[in-house]
Amino acid sequence: AKCVDIALSSCTDVAYTQTMYPNFLDQKSREVIEYSSEYILISVLHNLLQGECNPDLRLLGCSVLAPQCEKDKVIKPCRHVCENLKKNCLPAFDAIDMAWPYFLDCDRFFAGEEEGCFDPLAKLRGEVEVEEDLPSDLPATFIQFKHHSYSQMVSTLKKTASKCSHIATTYSIGRSFEGKDLFVIEFSTKPGHHELLKPEFKYIGNMHGNEYLLGNPRIQTLINNTRIHLLPSLNPDGYELAAEEGAGYNGWVIGRQTAQNLDLNRNFPDLTSEAYRRAGIRGARLDHIPIPQSYWWGKVAPETKAVMKWLRSIPFVLSASLHGGELVVTYPYDYSRHPMEEKMFSPTPDEKMFKMLAKAYADAHPVISDRSELRCGGNFVKRGGIINGAEWYSFTGGMADFNYLHTNCFEVTVEVGCEKFPLEEELFTIWHENRDALLNYMEMVHRGIKGIVSDKFGNPIKNARISVRGIQHDVTTAADGDYWRLLPPGTYIISAQAAGYSRVMKRVTLPTKMKRAGRVDFVLRPVEAWPNKLLRRSMEDIYDPYDPLELFDPHAQHGQPEARGGSPPGREKPWWWSYFSSLDLHKPLWLLKQ
Repeated sequence: AKCVDIALSSCTDVAYTQTMYPNFLDQKSREVIEYSSEYILISVLHNLLQGECNPDLRLLGCSVLAPQCEKDKVIKPCRHVCENLKKNCLPAFDAIDMAWPYFLDCDRFFAGEEEGCFDPLAKLRGEVEVEEDLPSDLPATFIQFKHHSYSQMVSTLKKTASKCSHIATTYSIGRSFEGKDLFVIEFSTKPGHHELLKPEFKYIGNMHGNEYLLGNPRIQTLINNTRIHLLPSLNPDGYELAAEEGAGYNGWVIGRQTAQNLDLNRNFPDLTSEAYRRAGIRGARLDHIPIPQSYWWGKVAPETKAVMKWLRSIPFVLSASLHGGELVVTYPYDYSRHPMEEKMFSPTPDEKMFKMLAKAYADAHPVISDRSELRCGGNFVKRGGIINGAEWYSFTGGMADFNYLHTNCFEVTVEVGCEKFPLEEELFTIWHENRDALLNYMEMVHRGIKGIVSDKFGNPIKNARISVRGIQHDVTTAADGDYWRLLPPGTYIISAQAAGYSRVMKRVTLPTKMKRAGRVDFVLRPVEAWPNKLLRRSMEDIYDPYDPLELFDPHAQHGQPEARGGSPPGREKPWWWSYFSSLDLHKPLWLLKQ
């Protein structure tokens, strides 16, 4: 047998070009493989598992069905890759009542590294592309101002975290539709852990794949007092399309959307409409609004799900999403309070704070703060370089509105330049124009008040509500009982309340020149009778007890069991069995849990 070119449509993106027949399953030709249940499975796994663990599982399956061939010798895929993937992905199979595929048996079809094996996921993880070595005489702080490929970006993040391991780490919040990890680099004095009273901050870049900015934090003071999360690329799939078009030549459309043809900044739940409905109801709160069930009837990108789960897992206080195409800072709401009005001022209850946040970025940016109207962003000069999002143009499903209405986090959108995908020679200038503004905005996470809510024994109280009189928007305490409430200078009546405890109120004055959060702690005392059952329920159930983000399965409601043979007696076939209806013989009974 000799090496031949891979001609299987579901395996064209593997990290090698040739395979050999028969394969490890003794399938003797491409035609035999294409009509096999094993090949059909890897072709539809993405749909069956709702994007989970893919394309990893497909590439792993390809490494068995079309193994790598070099110099007329077959190389087995690495066993440790299979074992790691099975550990992470087996729950996804359990969720749809499907057995782990026999041909992904890690002991049978895979080899140890000592035997000589290849990693079928190496290309996906960005480990194949080799970066050019930089001259050795460059300083350690040298920054390359160039457009990075996905693998180069991952490598840069990991190298940075490795060099600064005492203050940095990388982690993934999930996968893109095409399976690329959405990597975050975190900077703090205790990487990977929330620290009491230390606020959480995030920057999100490349939401639209044809927009790009490269930056780097500057001062140790920020790291010592803030937990900083940087997600450089939320849409790596779209970025690759834009990069193929080329910097400077890219229009406004190519690469903007994901591989599913979705605009991520229109894909989040519309909670703004619900907030407008609630606004006229006395006592109703415009915060921590649950995701409506109807949202899950549409197409939800895995990137969107990843961000929503990320927001649930970390008590973020402040955020900004970096975009390109204009030079302005916008703030919520992004959706007009009258849907038919495309340009209508639509403020949140925290209008003053949002304006202060937006101005913190705009005033520190030398071009945005320039008074000339004959420049990029000149249309916003009279507004100080900032604008309410809905007043600029209204749209629903935005990430900033979702942050504010579903979590404690305040988020603005920063348009960093009029080109979606600037030329590399322009990156250095763009970085210097935005550097101080990026840092100045980060420092705003320390404005307002912070504190701990506990009982009389010092035990922290989770999900206590921190209310500000006159502002119809609460924040809630984190797992350790700590909270952060962004507020502009002024005098406020602050109250803390939790289910089963009495309310405590305090009067607080924040001076104009105060640039750090004031400490305001609350000690709550238990009460025997709870006066308002509705309030108690709303405080205990911050989110819907049936959590669609974790539990919703869009396939389960459509599956209907077939009427005739092929499964064990006395048992209905699972919903996914219909995917294999074209196979008259050799249906995959090995996928049925016995």
